[in-house]
Amino acid sequence: MFNFTHTQSTLRDAITSAYRLDEVTAVSNLLETLNFNNDEKSRISDLARRLITQVRTNRSKSSGVDALMHEFSLSSEEGVALMCLAEALLRIPDTTTRDRLIQDKLSDGNWKSHIGHSPSMFVNAAAWGLVLTGKLTQPTSEKGLSSALTRVLQKGGAPFIRAGVNHAMKILGKQFVTGQTIQEALSNGKEREKLGYRFSFDMLGEAAMTAEDADRYYQDYVTAIHAIGKDSVGRGVYDGNGISVKLSAIHPRYFRAQHARVMNELLPRLKALFVLAKEYNIGLNIDAEEANRLELSLDLMEKLVSDPDLAGFNGIGFVVQAYQKRCPYVIDYLIDLARRNHQKLMIRLVKGAYWDSEIKWAQVDGLDGYPVYTRKVHTDVSYLACAKKLLAAQDVIYPQFATHNAQSLATIYEMGKDKEFEFQCLHGMGETLYDQVVGEKNLGRRVRIYAPVGTHKTLLAYLVRRLLENGANSSFVNRIVDEQVSIDELVESPIDIVKANGISQNPLTPPPRHIYGDRKNSLGLDLTNEHTLGRLEDLMQPASQIDFNVSSLTAVEVNHQPAHTVLNPSDHRDVVGQVSFIDPKSVPDVITTALNAQTNWQVISAAERAAILRRFADLMEDSAHMALLMMVAVREAGKTLLNAIAEVREAVDFCRYYADEAESLNLSSPVGTVVAISPWNFPLAIFVGEVVSALVTGNTVVAKPAEQTSLIAHLAVSWLHESGVPKDALQLVLGAGDVGAALTSDERINGVIFTGSTEVAKHINKLLAARDDNPVLIAETGGMNAMIVDSTALPEQVCADVLASAFDSAGQRCSALRILCVQEDIADHVVAMIKGAMDELIVDNPAALSTDVGPVIDEEAQKNLLEHINALKQIAPYHEVAIASDAPSTFVAPILFELKDLSQLKKEVFGPVLHVVRFAAHELNDLIDSIK
Repeated sequence: MFNFTHTQSTLRDAITSAYRLDEVTAVSNLLETLNFNNDEKSRISDLARRLITQVRTNRSKSSGVDALMHEFSLSSEEGVALMCLAEALLRIPDTTTRDRLIQDKLSDGNWKSHIGHSPSMFVNAAAWGLVLTGKLTQPTSEKGLSSALTRVLQKGGAPFIRAGVNHAMKILGKQFVTGQTIQEALSNGKEREKLGYRFSFDMLGEAAMTAEDADRYYQDYVTAIHAIGKDSVGRGVYDGNGISVKLSAIHPRYFRAQHARVMNELLPRLKALFVLAKEYNIGLNIDAEEANRLELSLDLMEKLVSDPDLAGFNGIGFVVQAYQKRCPYVIDYLIDLARRNHQKLMIRLVKGAYWDSEIKWAQVDGLDGYPVYTRKVHTDVSYLACAKKLLAAQDVIYPQFATHNAQSLATIYEMGKDKEFEFQCLHGMGETLYDQVVGEKNLGRRVRIYAPVGTHKTLLAYLVRRLLENGANSSFVNRIVDEQVSIDELVESPIDIVKANGISQNPLTPPPRHIYGDRKNSLGLDLTNEHTLGRLEDLMQPASQIDFNVSSLTAVEVNHQPAHTVLNPSDHRDVVGQVSFIDPKSVPDVITTALNAQTNWQVISAAERAAILRRFADLMEDSAHMALLMMVAVREAGKTLLNAIAEVREAVDFCRYYADEAESLNLSSPVGTVVAISPWNFPLAIFVGEVVSALVTGNTVVAKPAEQTSLIAHLAVSWLHESGVPKDALQLVLGAGDVGAALTSDERINGVIFTGSTEVAKHINKLLAARDDNPVLIAETGGMNAMIVDSTALPEQVCADVLASAFDSAGQRCSALRILCVQEDIADHVVAMIKGAMDELIVDNPAALSTDVGPVIDEEAQKNLLEHINALKQIAPYHEVAIASDAPSTFVAPILFELKDLSQLKKEVFGPVLHVVRFAAHELNDLIDSIK
C-alpha cells in the first residue's frame, strides 16, 4: 500500500540526519574547522574596517533602498506602514479600497520625526511626502504650517493623495528591479558592467499556484535565457551574465509529497532550460527555497549533473543556505556529485531569507528541532565554515559568495586569496560596499548582482521578503549605516563572539516541543524527511493489514446487536473490521455503573487524574501507537496522512492542556456522570477532548462516538484504561442515533458534551431544559462559514487559504469555508486562480502521500452532497475536479459554484463544495449583514 521513500546515498543520508542536529553540536563542529592566525585576523579586521569606514563616508551616496531601510526600520510603526503599502498598494485596482488603505496605514505614522535624519535626498523627499499625505488622512484640527499645508492639499482630494503615494511606491519599486523586461534590465545594467559587475537575473514571480502560472513563468525564463545569451555571446559562464530560476515558480506542486510529478513533469522542463543555457554558455542557478524543499531540489540536481546532455557544462548552479544546519552536508554532497560526474558546479552561498517562516513552521508542526540556527551569529559562523569548504574544492566548485556583511566579505577575501571565486550582492543594496571590491583598482574580485526583473506588481512579494531580511535591526545592511553601532563591533569576528559567549540555543527561541514552557507541544512528523517517511512506512504497513473486531467497553455485562462490517470509504474492497453496537436497552445499566463509580473516581486527586492524562498522551505519541492511530484514521475515516497526524496531535494537546489546567486550578468540582457524544469528522481529537476534559475534573463518563468511527474510539478508550482510568469511570458505548437518544434521555445523567448538527443539539437542549436539576450541556455545532476578500488581498494567499479551508478534509469540518465573497474588481483573477489550483489537487486514496483530498465519510453523506451538487449544476456555473481513484468508494469531487447571490444557498453543505459570490466595494456592509 505504501511507497513513501526512495534510495539514498550515504552523503544524502547525512543531509537527512542533519536536520535534527543539535545546534550546540553543529556550531562546535563548525568552529573546529575555522582557525586563523594573528596575521590573518589582523588583515581581515583591517580590511573590514576600511570597507565599513568608506561605506559610512559615502553614506549620502548610498542607494535609496539602503538609506530608506535604515531610516524606516521595521521596528517602527512607520516602517511597517511603508512595508504594507509597498506590498499592497500597487495591485489594488479600485480607488475606494486604495483610499481606505492609505487612510489606514498613513494616518497614524509619526513621519515628521524622520525629516532631516538622513542625508539622502531620496529619504527626505519620501518623508516629506508621507508627512503631507499622513496629515491629509487625519482630522483637520492641526495648527500651524502643517495645518495650512493640509488645507491647501485637501483641495486636491483623494485622487491627489492616491497619485502621490502610488508614484512614491513606484519609485521604491524601481530601486529593487533592474527593469520591467529582460531587455530593459540588460540595458540598465551596462553602466555597472563597465565597472566590472556582472548580473544573475531573476525573473520575478512567486510560487505558481496553477499550471497556467507555471507555463507563463517558464516562458519568461526561456525568453530571458535567449536575451542574456545573445547579449553575453563569447564571454562564457563566469565573465558573462547569467540567470537564476525559482523551481516553485515553474511547477505548481513543487512539494516532496508530489515527488513523482516533479520528477516526471518538472525535470524535463528544467533540463530544457539548462540545455538552452549550455547552448549560450551562460550560468543558470537553481535558487534556494524553504527547507522542506531542499532534498527535492537535490534529487533534481542529481539527475541534471549526471545527464550526458549537460556534460562539460560549467554553468549548472545551485544555491545553499548557511542558516540551515544541513548546509555543510549539502556542500559535501554537491562536491561528491560533481566529482562523480566530472563536472564543475557553481555554488552560491547565501545566509537565507526564510528564517522567521522556518522557525514558525517547525513550531506549528511540533518537530524535534529547527532546520535553521536560532542565533544570527551561529549563521555567520556557518557561512564562513561553508565558504572554506567550497574554496577547498576548486577542482569541481566555482564558489559564489552572496553577502552584504563586510566582516564576512573580508574573511572570505583572506581565505580565498589564491582561489577562484566571486562575490554577489542584491540589486539596490550594498553598492557602496561592493564598489570598493569590484575591478582591478580595488580588490580585483568579480561581483555579480542578483537582479530582479519584472513589473512593479510582480515585485511586491519579493520586496517584502527583502525588507524583512535586510530591514531588521540585527541585519548588517541596517547596522553598517547606523552611526550608533561602533566599527569595532562590526568588524568583530563571529568566531570570536561565539567563543567568548559560549554556544547555546537562543532562549527566546525554545525548541519546537517546548514553546509552551512546561507543557510539551505535541509531537509532529516531518513528511519531507526521508528517515521519518521510512519509519512511518514500516510501522503503518502492518497496521494496514489489521482486521479489527470491536464492541462496547463497559464495566457491566451488556447485550450487543449483530456485528456489521466497516469498509474503507476510499476503497470498499478494504475491510477494516467488524463492529458490534450495543443494544439500546442496555444503556440504563451502563449509566447505573457510571453513577456508582462517581465516589471512587472523585476522591482521586486532580494531580493523579492529570498524571493519567499525560501517560495517555505519551502513549499516543509512541511511534507504533501513533502509526496505528493514523492508519485507522486513514482506513476508517478517510483521513489523509497530514490530517491523520493532526488528529493524533490535537488529541495529545487536549490531554496535556486539560491536565495542566486541572492541576494548576486543583479542579475537583465534578457535576457527576457526563455523556460525551462526538462526531466522525474528528474521530480521535474531539472524542478525546470531550472525554478527558470531563474525566480530569472528576466526572465519570459514558462516551458514544459517531457510529462511523467506532474503531479509533475503541483504541483510545482501551489506552485510557491502560493509562489508569478505571473501567467503570470511563465506559465506551458503540451505536447509532438510538443509542445516543437512550443516553441523553436518561434523567440520571448530570451533563452532556455534544459536537454535531445544530438540529440534534437543539433536541438535546430541549430534553435537558425540561428537567428541574439543571444538567449541563456543552455543545459545538456547525454553520455557514464565509470568507470576505476585498481588493487589498494577495491573490496567491487567498487561493492557498481557500483550498485549505474548503477542500482539506474533503470539506468535512465545521470550520470549513462554504461561501467565498470576492470583491468584483479582482474576482475574475482570483476565481480563475482558485480554479486552476483546484485542477492541481489529487483526489485519491488518502493512504498515498500524494493525495490532497480523500473521500467523504459514507454513502449517505455522498448521496446528500451529490443531490445538492446536481441541483446547483442546473442553475449555476461550476468548476469540478477529477477523481483519480476508480475504486468503489464514497469520493465526491471538489467543486466550485459561482452564485448570483447568497439566497441561492439554502443550508449548510458538509463536504468539498465551495460557493462563490461577487460584491461591489460599496456593498460590503450589506454583504456582512446578509451573512449574519
